Amino acid sequence: MDKNNTYLASKPRYEILDGLRGVAALMVVAFHLFETYSGGYLYQIINHGYLAVDFFFVLSGFVIGYAYDDRWDRMSTWNFFKRRLVRLHPMVIFGSLVGLLLFYAGSSELFPKIGQTPWWMAILVFLWCCTMIPLGRSLDIRGWEETNPLDGPVWSLQWEYLANILYALVFRHFNKLWLGICVALFAVLTVNITMSLNLFGVAGPEKMYCVIGGWSTAPDQLVIGSARLLYPFFAGLLISRIHRLITVRGGFWWCSLMIVVLLAMPRIGDTTAGWQNGLYETATILLLFPLVVIMGAGSRVTDKRTAAVCNFFGEISYPIYITHYPFVYMQMAWVKNHPEASTGMHVMYNVGIYLLVLFLAYAAYKLYDLPVRAWLRKMWFPATPATQI
Repeated sequence: MDKNNTYLASKPRYEILDGLRGVAALMVVAFHLFETYSGGYLYQIINHGYLAVDFFFVLSGFVIGYAYDDRWDRMSTWNFFKRRLVRLHPMVIFGSLVGLLLFYAGSSELFPKIGQTPWWMAILVFLWCCTMIPLGRSLDIRGWEETNPLDGPVWSLQWEYLANILYALVFRHFNKLWLGICVALFAVLTVNITMSLNLFGVAGPEKMYCVIGGWSTAPDQLVIGSARLLYPFFAGLLISRIHRLITVRGGFWWCSLMIVVLLAMPRIGDTTAGWQNGLYETATILLLFPLVVIMGAGSRVTDKRTAAVCNFFGEISYPIYITHYPFVYMQMAWVKNHPEASTGMHVMYNVGIYLLVLFLAYAAYKLYDLPVRAWLRKMWFPATPATQI
């Protein structure tokens, strides 16, 4: 059997986990739209919406372990990488393309570099971003030092790619004991960020007591990004291997409520008691997000309505996450450029953007992502006998 060209059929999906990914993605869109009207990270509406990224990493680690841990006898490392590229990369390119097409719509005082960027430079940055190699700060064309200035949330996918590489080359070989030891050590990295311990001496003078960050190649951002990835992803992988799950009646709805509450929780503690917020994020990342995954994976969908909701949310979860932020750049610029706009205009504009990104996500999934992935599977995985799948 050619382990490089064999396409392994997908396993049955955890419907509830798909649905929860969609719930978190929808919360992220709302968080980013409201963020424009906040007074900084202390006062953000849907205050902990950024923690959705950490939840996504727990989900990803669990799903990777479930999907691939028992297949390495039929799958090469390169085969694994190709499967992950087929799953993730088409929408990365699409999201960056949306960011390119809307790039100049974000021109405002918030993004002074946009007006100084010639069209050909924007195209070159787009081509670079299609490789998923983080863009250096010296090549930033927006002014926020993002690793993808056309589509900011791609930063988390870059870390996701790194997690897949680490899993395939290193962590798939670890037994549960060694993986558990690593997860415990990675928890220290999380606490270092949430409690502003600055164990590595790279953070600035401000103690934020939160995990906001990871989208830049600055040293402090790399420390934050690695901490946000390592514990959640490999905790999810460990959960998939231990497989001690909890069954809850109406599991999707209870888990969805938990996600909404955890992400919408207001900032805890004022500027003199930020450690309280640090404790909240520590508990959420280390304990509560894994618990939600354990409950979601252990529960079952028993009615058609819930199944339909989970299916729809699962379909739009990745597309909406990876395509919405170019519209948020545009929204931020519009708010800055129209200080005289009425409350009604702001409401209509933001509701319109929310509905637009929902429509675009679903259309991109049906008309672009599915066909492109099917084409890539046909090209990279020639038909193999059923006995080899």
